[in-house]
Amino acid sequence: MRYVDEYRDAELGRALAAEILSTVEPGRHYKVMEVCGGHTHTIYKYGVDDLLPESVELVHGPGCPVCVIPMGRVDDAIAVAMQDGVIFTCFGDMMRVPGGEGTLLDAKASGADIRMVYSPLDALRIARENPEREVVFFAVGFETTAPSTALTLMRAKAEGMENFTVFCNHVTIVPPLKALLESPDLRLDGFVGPGHVATVVGARPFEFIPSQYGRPIVVSGFEPLDVLQGVHMILRQLAEGRCEVENQYKRVVPYDGNPQALRVLEEVFTLRPHFEWRGLGFIAHSGLALSEAYADFDTEVRFDVPGVRVADPKACQCGEVLKGVIKPWECKVFGTACTPERPIGTCMVSSEGACAAYYNFGRFAREKVAVS
Repeated sequence: MRYVDEYRDAELGRALAAEILSTVEPGRHYKVMEVCGGHTHTIYKYGVDDLLPESVELVHGPGCPVCVIPMGRVDDAIAVAMQDGVIFTCFGDMMRVPGGEGTLLDAKASGADIRMVYSPLDALRIARENPEREVVFFAVGFETTAPSTALTLMRAKAEGMENFTVFCNHVTIVPPLKALLESPDLRLDGFVGPGHVATVVGARPFEFIPSQYGRPIVVSGFEPLDVLQGVHMILRQLAEGRCEVENQYKRVVPYDGNPQALRVLEEVFTLRPHFEWRGLGFIAHSGLALSEAYADFDTEVRFDVPGVRVADPKACQCGEVLKGVIKPWECKVFGTACTPERPIGTCMVSSEGACAAYYNFGRFAREKVAVS
């Protein structure tokens, strides 16, 4: 295949669906988790779930980087942004993530100088243009986006920038998957692995899933046929009694990862002893902090960051959605009190959030009819 539309071919999709149907064991119900929010949006945008047999259920995982940010870290960001002389920069979806004290957009309306950027290099440019101001970049994301932050910090260090820091909230994918696999309230038959993360770390880090937990995982791309093929490969493993890591996304993902990206991550970051995840609590060695060599660029070193902890709103069930325990439409405030315009939880904010996928592609209406 050479063109994107070839990965969206309806006839091929129906053929793959027939292959999947022929693979399932009669009377068995399968639960497959797509780890990445990008997969969730593909599934509901293109109706991938409609092609699957009823016995194959897709559940959503914690692979949305914005969704897993706890409310306290948003309040910490607001506290830094409100300080005199600070220009606070972040990606657009982070501006709408609610904390206990509102959102960064609310803080901007109150007078804080908060600016949307498209990359950390944009934030570094703003620092160059405003040498008299302190410029902070709110870094979020899994190993997918961490290399861009690392390379920006390496450039800042090489240029001797003294007014640029990073509020680091980068996280890693393996620890939350282990936490999910050890959860007693979730039974999974396999995983559609996160293709974006794997472009950096490769498929090898996921070998613990079959070796330690006896579940197959297929690293998949993000087009409809990629996801369907990934599901088919998982079911075929189960039918054949195999359990291993397979790489459906070979056109992009090297099995051992991107060595250059991994080198810069090792230089710039270090693992935190523990980090809080929305809905999942504290998970050991799951967050990244700046290494000692880059401590001068660490917002949490230069500024007085409160270190706030805030409980999620009782009405919001983002945590259960992120763990795959419930579907978004099962949350009591979904589509009513919580919408993309006025979100209560992070899963409704992000372009990768499961709740936003259900809402934007009309799946919530169908599900409500089904249970009414």
